[in-house]
Amino acid sequence: MRFNRIATLYCGLLIMGAAAPAHAADNAYDGLWNVTIVTKTGSCEPTARYPLTVTDGRVTAPGADVSGKVGREGMVRVSIGAAFANGQLSGNTGSGKWNGASGGVPCSGRWEASRQ
Repeated sequence: MRFNRIATLYCGLLIMGAAAPAHAADNAYDGLWNVTIVTKTGSCEPTARYPLTVTDGRVTAPGADVSGKVGREGMVRVSIGAAFANGQLSGNTGSGKWNGASGGVPCSGRWEASRQ
């Protein structure tokens, strides 16, 4: 079940733990984001919400090994374990798709995010 949470978090990817100030010279999408992950196929958790942080375009989350980034135009690409997510941020909102596996069974869905 831990992988389910991590996969869901990752997808929720993908985006943002502790609040980080936005810097004009850094990434316009830096800050604390609330991400909602929704599973559409597979046996991963059906819906989950996570706080994620973007700092200098890098995505982090408390207690998870998240690797990802948000580009200057808002393109999101994140991975955690065997799960992957991508999508687009615009202003203070964003959305995208994710995919991974739970117990060897593929899972996928969508994510939505809003900046605090």
